[in-house]
Amino acid sequence: MNPSPRKIEDLSPIGGFANDESLTVEQALVNLESADLGLRFYAAWWLGRFRIGEAAAITGLIKALEDEADRTPEGGYPLRRNAARALGKLGDRQAVLPLIGCLDCSDFYVREAAAQSLEMLGDPVCIPALIKLLQVGLQDGQLISQPDLSQPYDAILEALGSLRATEFIPLVKPFLEHPIELVQYAAARAMYQLTQEPVYGERLVQALAGDKLQLRRAVLADLGAIGYLPAADAIAHTLAENSLKLISLKGLLEYQVNHITSNTFSEGAIKVINLMDSLL
Repeated sequence: MNPSPRKIEDLSPIGGFANDESLTVEQALVNLESADLGLRFYAAWWLGRFRIGEAAAITGLIKALEDEADRTPEGGYPLRRNAARALGKLGDRQAVLPLIGCLDCSDFYVREAAAQSLEMLGDPVCIPALIKLLQVGLQDGQLISQPDLSQPYDAILEALGSLRATEFIPLVKPFLEHPIELVQYAAARAMYQLTQEPVYGERLVQALAGDKLQLRRAVLADLGAIGYLPAADAIAHTLAENSLKLISLKGLLEYQVNHITSNTFSEGAIKVINLMDSLL
């Protein structure tokens, strides 16, 4: 199974309801326990979309991680996927251990959602479990001979980079040569975060010139996530939607602002602001 494309926008799973604020918190919590699987699925998404982080929501979503009723013909767990995604957005570390448990789920997309949410929650206690999954694709410290698509390697690598798992750099680096480009880019992103070596940021910059729009979009997200300032001009001139370029540049700007020690903007921050202004 191929890793799914990373998405920047948070879209509703049910067409036409992306901005639905008519559902109340109380009703969403009731729906999360409903016999109607569609209502349960939507409630889990809604609680994450609108950042409903009260205790009852956290408890209900954690319970949904063990749901057995909502199954696809292929054996997937749609409700678990939505619950896992929502818990990352809500930022409550009570979810860390249940999400680590989800990394053993048979559903690829549950594992992917769990890895992404563990990255958001930022608790390094999950690192050993993520490394265990990463090692599925390795043999004697190198990529296995046959292309392995069994794990959400891009999500795992991104989480390890964000969690600053520097002791595992030797296990991350081989994925720079993975046959799936998204995984290569995730590895470059993680390697930059773990080493701060420009060679990995530049690899992502070069990928912005690729032929596939979907991949260029993913790289824009990667560069914004790591705040790689030398990519600013390349981001602004990438053949992609201005909205996505602005999101990427916003990531660069936030990185610059968060690392400023004076009361004035750095030259790099001013440059990024000017580039953003040119795209508006």
